[in-house]
Amino acid sequence: MAIYSMTGYGKGVAEADGLKITVELKSVNHRFLDLNIKLPKFFAFAEDMLRKTIQANIQRGHLDVYVNFEDGRQDKRKIEIDYALAEQYALAAKELESKLGVVNNLGANEILRIPEIVNQIADEDDEEVLSALLQKACLAAIESINKMKEKEGAALVADLLVKVSNIKGALPEIQKLAPVTLEEYRTKLRERVSEYLGEAPVDEVKLINEVAFYSDKFCTDEEITRLYTHVAHFEDIVKEGGAIGKKLDFIVQEMNRESNTIGSKCNNAAITEYVVFLKSEIEKIREQIQNLV
Repeated sequence: MAIYSMTGYGKGVAEADGLKITVELKSVNHRFLDLNIKLPKFFAFAEDMLRKTIQANIQRGHLDVYVNFEDGRQDKRKIEIDYALAEQYALAAKELESKLGVVNNLGANEILRIPEIVNQIADEDDEEVLSALLQKACLAAIESINKMKEKEGAALVADLLVKVSNIKGALPEIQKLAPVTLEEYRTKLRERVSEYLGEAPVDEVKLINEVAFYSDKFCTDEEITRLYTHVAHFEDIVKEGGAIGKKLDFIVQEMNRESNTIGSKCNNAAITEYVVFLKSEIEKIREQIQNLV
């Protein structure tokens, strides 16, 4: 299944018998599907249909929906004037003239140019035709935006897999350094004990027990094993495709937790460098998967 980004733009146009409807879609990141629909007033009857059409085809993202309508049928075109709103503008102009001493040049032509004063309306028998055209334009816009989102999604996934591969490549290096860390601790402990005891003999049994305790407390085998598992799971989910953003986000949280634990356990400069690298790659992955559906 294809993997989609949540960022994209699409446009669809539908025309018939002098009618033309254009639908534009602009999408950005969001945890859920959040629709912001801007329709001409006389298309209110079709908003529910438009919303359901989008919900059936797009899963996540903040989506701005713009609908533009052009009616080339001169004999069918009707207009509606919002006289109440026009009266408010006229009264406001008179008040400005009275209070500020400015010339009131607000006439009929100027009022008619004010947005929302004049609205184009459709005959009732046009609703079925307009609804069908709107849905056709919307589906074309959805197809357009999904093509862009699929292309961007593929690019994101390719980069994510590179970063996951980098993480997988660092884990064997940490495993190699773990015994070195233990040996360093053994050596330093022996030196400190010898320095403290002076000429007195070192109790090898206690020394071995202390090293064994340190080894158990600071062993990172479990964390590294879980990281390998998370990486494999990450790759499997990507192969499955579809809506993977939320799944990957959970896995990345677990990967970050294991990396933090490794860093807190290992008192070794070389391992610390690898942990910093792991956390850096994981953070980059976390940021990028916020864009995936």
